[in-house]
Amino acid sequence: MDISPSLLWPLAAVFGLCLGSFLNVVITRLPVMLMYGWRAEAREALELEAEELPRFNLLSPPSQCPRCGTPIAWHDNIPLLGYLKRRGRCATCGKRISPQYPLIELAGGALTLAVVAIHGANLASLFLIGACLSLLVLAVIDFRTQLLPDVVTLPLLWTGLLYHLLFQPLMLQSAVIGAMAGYLVLWGFYWLFKLVTGKEGMGYGDFKLMAALGAWLGWQNLPLLLLLSAGVGALVGVTAQLAMPRLRGTPMPFGPFLAMAGWIALLTGTPLIAWYQGVLS
Repeated sequence: MDISPSLLWPLAAVFGLCLGSFLNVVITRLPVMLMYGWRAEAREALELEAEELPRFNLLSPPSQCPRCGTPIAWHDNIPLLGYLKRRGRCATCGKRISPQYPLIELAGGALTLAVVAIHGANLASLFLIGACLSLLVLAVIDFRTQLLPDVVTLPLLWTGLLYHLLFQPLMLQSAVIGAMAGYLVLWGFYWLFKLVTGKEGMGYGDFKLMAALGAWLGWQNLPLLLLLSAGVGALVGVTAQLAMPRLRGTPMPFGPFLAMAGWIALLTGTPLIAWYQGVLS
């Protein structure tokens, strides 16, 4: 698309804000939907009577205040502006609404704008926006619940392979190997850590997320992803423990740091990877 940046970039930011608003719905509701599904499966396995649960999915019920349950008016649902207009409080009960909502909307806008500014407005960029926003969903859900849902991780993996098939077919073999090697690398670290310490250092969702990143970036860049995620994780972990000593010894999810590494690699793309490969050579 041949559009002036002065028009394209604001459109991309607004589009990202709207996507971020939907991501809030996914982040908030998907763990609950999974819990309902697990409860139903458990009752079926135990041969118990099916439990009557309210209809709950990404569309129903409509958006409502998490405190009082009052439906949110459409004009209060406008990304970012609705939150600012109400000064972060419910229009009915006056209770404070979590800042997660505007922060996710801002993150969605920033990631979308970054992809368009770096890679342009084209079909390939839509794939990259989808990947970055999927990583955002996984990072926040993992941070809140220590879950990395397959319903997001596995489509991210297959979309990475499809991206290379459509736009970089010469990289497809590297992407397939990257998906396999990404899973096996963290699986190996998991068992090595468990044999040495007797503890589980990460979950199986981390293996799948690393496989998805391997599918997007190729097997050659797996060491770079590990270096970035471990470095960011160490920096955040040390800073958090120094600022809040009560967090010492508390398990930290690894998914958000893998997501951050994925953003860095996907957004900086060629320059970072070229530098990294030059260091190796």
